[in-house]
Amino acid sequence: MATRMVIIGGGPGGYEAALVAVKEGAEVVLIERQGLGGNAVLTDVMPSKTVIATAEWRTIADRAPQLGIRDADGSGTHEFAEHVVDLAAVNERVRKLVLKQSHDIATRLATNDIQVIDGEARLLSPTQVEVDGEVIEADAVLIATGARPRTLPTAQPDGKRILTWTQLYDIDALPEHLIVVGSGVTGAEFAGAYRLLGSEVTLISSGDRVLATQDPEAADLIQEIFAARGMTVMGNSRAESVENTGDGVRVTLTDGRVVEGSHCLMAVGSVPNTHGMGLEEAGVELDERGYVRVDRVSRTTARGVYAAGDCTGVLPLASVAATQGRIAMAHALGDAVQPLDLSTVAANVFTAPEIASVGATEAELIERGIFYEVSRLDLARNPRAKMLGIDTGFVKIFGHTVTGQILGAVIVGSRAGEHIFPLSIAVAHHLTVDDVASAFTVYPSLSGTISEAARRLHHMEEPGQH
Repeated sequence: MATRMVIIGGGPGGYEAALVAVKEGAEVVLIERQGLGGNAVLTDVMPSKTVIATAEWRTIADRAPQLGIRDADGSGTHEFAEHVVDLAAVNERVRKLVLKQSHDIATRLATNDIQVIDGEARLLSPTQVEVDGEVIEADAVLIATGARPRTLPTAQPDGKRILTWTQLYDIDALPEHLIVVGSGVTGAEFAGAYRLLGSEVTLISSGDRVLATQDPEAADLIQEIFAARGMTVMGNSRAESVENTGDGVRVTLTDGRVVEGSHCLMAVGSVPNTHGMGLEEAGVELDERGYVRVDRVSRTTARGVYAAGDCTGVLPLASVAATQGRIAMAHALGDAVQPLDLSTVAANVFTAPEIASVGATEAELIERGIFYEVSRLDLARNPRAKMLGIDTGFVKIFGHTVTGQILGAVIVGSRAGEHIFPLSIAVAHHLTVDDVASAFTVYPSLSGTISEAARRLHHMEEPGQH
């Protein structure tokens, strides 16, 4: 008799786990209440990055004059009005792509004989899951229920003027003045995108700079670019309340200042979808914020119950969720398991330009007392970048002064999320700067700057903390 795995949640953590389990010979039941793909496909990653891809076209268009492209009247200004952006069409494209991706996932699961049940799930015990009154017996359970946007009591989203990032795709006209509360990754991405699309944007940041968790030099550069594009960034500010005035919004800050605009996006974090599922009653421990406690192989405190993705609060990335889910199934089915190693995770901020990073940050290296050297090169030096009209961004590599091992890296630039991959391999497999420098790159290519940055670390200074 096959082992039965019951998976609650059809996002990356859930459906990737399901595919692993069925290949190992398990019988798999996947329960999903919203639609296959989870937030990553339906309301978060795929929709937002599709809108951002549209906005990014503006940065390409702005480079047209220096590339020799002129308007029909011979001018080189290449200016275009806000009405050129048809937000209704943009959001319609988002909805079509989301449905297509969700359908593709459903087809893949069906092809692999994975049973998908549409409904609300509740954990009765570590071996029993209830779905709309039906009890399903399980040999192991995976909780992959994700998270939802955090809201404030004094700034309740209404889907019209006060919005979460899941509601942005329901508006058909470009906001005249979008106020974004929160300058983390989500807030910065949407603020940057809507400014490029043509909206006036005010970004309210609780700290003195945007993207507080990113490399300081990278974050400072993005903030400078935001300002150059006409965005207003209000640092060291917090929203006390947001009010829908009928034809706009009024945001009151904790210091009494008032900011008025047409719409407000609340980007103040997430809340795990773990309430009312019977988790604690079944022995699954939650932390003080409601996230499921897991170890590095995705086990919860209840025997046979695993958890993956945003509901664990480990790292809110689709790639991490998928990895957690795959690890959980391998462990549950007795396959070889490599515990989750967050030090090798690559992440990307989809601003324009993007910020990609992998491995240790400079602050972490200093805190740990590790001897390292930094190699930093501007992309403007790169011949391929010159051809493309790219004059912003850089590559930064942290190398160990004794072993030469690449400890971490940051890339700021167009498509940085694509270019970080060789450095991700280097960090994951403990490669040295010489290993990377000795590999061939295409000439001319943006990746040539990665090779050159590594080559500059060939003869490091004498060991010393930096």
